[in-house]
Amino acid sequence: MSKKAAKKPKKQDQFENVEQVLSASEAFIEKYQKEILYGLGAIAVLIMAFLAINNYVIKPRATEAANEMYKAQQYFARDSFQLALQGDDFEAIGFEAISSKYSLTTSGNLAKAYAGICYYNLGEYEEAIRFLSSYDGNDNYFAPSVTGLIGDCYVELDESSKAVRYFSKAAASGNEIVAPIFLKKAGIALESMGDTKKALKNYLEIKERYPLSQEAQDIDKYITRLQ
Repeated sequence: MSKKAAKKPKKQDQFENVEQVLSASEAFIEKYQKEILYGLGAIAVLIMAFLAINNYVIKPRATEAANEMYKAQQYFARDSFQLALQGDDFEAIGFEAISSKYSLTTSGNLAKAYAGICYYNLGEYEEAIRFLSSYDGNDNYFAPSVTGLIGDCYVELDESSKAVRYFSKAAASGNEIVAPIFLKKAGIALESMGDTKKALKNYLEIKERYPLSQEAQDIDKYITRLQ
């Protein structure tokens, strides 16, 4: 009866595997060291370029944009929407110009939303939609409010189905303040379209999920009307 070959210890096999991998890695590095060094050099150049752009271009422009936003917001706070939007030919350049000139900054992005709000208040709903839609936000209060305002624009344009879509998207944020506002607006728009079943569902959601909201205070009359 033949003797079985003695098995190598498991740890010895692992060490041999590691040595093989290291040897292969060393051979690869030795063969392609010039290409690797060029690659690392290129990455270093890209990092340095990014830091330079960030420190000498983006940050200073962000400061400029914030200063311009402050000027435009002074007009906005006084309901001077035209001046807030397009500037005063003296110091303030207005939200529209800020959104274009400083598009890569946080203020430039926020200016898009403000410009949309101004256009809405000026009754120019299609322009309002254009600016509001270009705003890119991900917070749980302002961003859904902007989305909901797009719905308000579509209501003014007699496009209720689009309005419902944006109201519903805003309500999906789940924000305790914003959600019930747009659930109710969506319900009213659905009623205008004859879809009372979905409208009732919205009103019931306000009553059940947001009982302390302002919208819940008189929601029973909306529910009673449709039951």
